[in-house]
Amino acid sequence: VVWHYSGTLGYIRFRLQTLLTQKYYLRLRILLQGENRNPIHEFPDDLFTNKERQQGAVLLHILGALYMFYALAIVCDDFFVPSLEKICEKLHLSEDVAGATFMAAGSSTPELFASVIGVFITHGDVGVGTIVGSAVFNILCIIGVCGLFAGQVVRLTWWSVFRDSVYYTISVIVLIAGTQQYGRNSVVMVDEIICSSPPKYRFPEAGLRIMITNKFGPRTRLRMASRIIINERQRLIHAANGKLIQNGKHENIENGAIHVDNQEEEHEHINLSPFSPPEGKMDKVKWILTWPLIILLFFTIPNCSKPRWENFFMLTFLLSTLWIAVFSYFMVWLVTVIGYTLGIPDVIMGITFLAAGTSVPDCMASLIVARQGLGDMAVSNTIGSNVFDILVGLGVPWGLQTMVVNYGSFINSKGLVYSVVLLLGSVALTVGGIHINKWKLDKKLGIYVLVLYAVFLCFSILIEFNVFTFVNFPMCREDD
Repeated sequence: VVWHYSGTLGYIRFRLQTLLTQKYYLRLRILLQGENRNPIHEFPDDLFTNKERQQGAVLLHILGALYMFYALAIVCDDFFVPSLEKICEKLHLSEDVAGATFMAAGSSTPELFASVIGVFITHGDVGVGTIVGSAVFNILCIIGVCGLFAGQVVRLTWWSVFRDSVYYTISVIVLIAGTQQYGRNSVVMVDEIICSSPPKYRFPEAGLRIMITNKFGPRTRLRMASRIIINERQRLIHAANGKLIQNGKHENIENGAIHVDNQEEEHEHINLSPFSPPEGKMDKVKWILTWPLIILLFFTIPNCSKPRWENFFMLTFLLSTLWIAVFSYFMVWLVTVIGYTLGIPDVIMGITFLAAGTSVPDCMASLIVARQGLGDMAVSNTIGSNVFDILVGLGVPWGLQTMVVNYGSFINSKGLVYSVVLLLGSVALTVGGIHINKWKLDKKLGIYVLVLYAVFLCFSILIEFNVFTFVNFPMCREDD
C-alpha cells in the first residue's frame, strides 16, 4: 500500500513537472516568436530601407503620422459624432444614455481601433500602450495644461472628483487583475443610465440641463459646455454688429424684426468644401495642406449635418467608421515603422506618441471649459472618460482574441504591468495633490501634475528598456 501511494505521488509529481515545463517552454517559444517576428513585418513593405529611414526618410513617416492624427480628428468631429447625434435623436435616447453609449464610443474610437489593430494585426502591445498612455495623458497632462492656461483659479467640487476617481480606480484594478489572471469572467462598466425619456428642449435649455446635472456622462457634459460657450461667444460678437444668433443661425435685427439667414451654416461648411478656400492666410495654408483629405472625405462620406444628407446618417456612421479604421491602420503602421527605425519598442511608442496624438482633441475641449471656470467638467472628463478606454478599448479586442481566435494569448511586454501600477499611483497622487491644493485648479497644480507625467514617462521607458528588471526581449534589428 505504501509503495502504491508513493508511486502514485511520484507519478503526479512527474506529470506536474512535465506540464509546468511544457507551459514554460510554450511561453518561452511564444516570446521568442514574438521577438523574431517584429510587428513591422505584419504591414506591407516600406518604400524606404531601414538605412534610408535612419538617414532622414523617417521624417516623412513622422509627418505622415501627424497627418493621420489630424485626419482622425476631422472624421470624428465632423462626420462620426454628428452621425451619432442623429442616431440618438432618432432613437429618442436621453442625453445621459447617449453619453454613456454612443457618445462615449465616438470620442474613444481611435484608441479602440488602435487597440484592435495592435491585437489582431501587429500582435504586439502598441494598442495596449496607447490605452495606458492615453489614460495617463488624460489625467496628468490635460489637467496640467488646464491648470497652466486656464487664466484663472478654478474651484473644484470634491465629490465629483472623488466619485470619478473611485470608478476609475476600480477599472484600473480590473485591468491589473486581468493581466495577472486568465480564464476569469470579464467586467464591463458603463456610465449611469436613466431610462426615462426627457422632454423636448430647445438647445440652450437642454444644454444647461446637461451641464448642471451630475447624472449625465462627463464627455456629454463637456461637449455640450464647449458648444454653449462657443455659441454664446458668437452671439455676443454678432450682437455688437447688430445681429443675433439663435440655434446656430444668424438673425438680423432690423426695426425690431428678426430675419433669419444661413450665413453661419454656409461659413461652417466652407472649411470642409474642397472647392471654396477660406479667406484668412493661415486658414488658406491649412486648407491647402489638408485639401487631399478634405476632397477624399467630401466625396466618400455624406455630411449628415447638412439638410440634404440628414436622412443618410446611418450611411455617414458606417462610412466614417470605415475611414476611422483605415486611418487608425495607417497611424499604427507609421508609428510601428518609426519605432523600429529608432529602436524604440512599440509599447513605448503607444504610451508616448500615439497616446498624445489621440488625446489632443480632448485636451483642447477640456481647456475651453476650464477657461470658462467649469473646472469640475474638465477634470471629470479627464478621469471619467478613461473608464471606457480601459474596460472597452482593451476588453473588446482581448475578449475576441481569447474567446474566438486564440485562447490563452499573452501580453508580450511584462513591463505594462508596472506601467499600469504606476497609472494607479498617478490617480492617487493627482487626487492627493488636488486635496492638498484645497480643491483649486491653478498653475501650481498644473506644474505638479505635469512633473508627475514626466516621471511616469521616465519610469515607463526605463522599465521597458529592462533597466530595473528583465521584462522584454531586445528588439530584433535587421540590416537592410
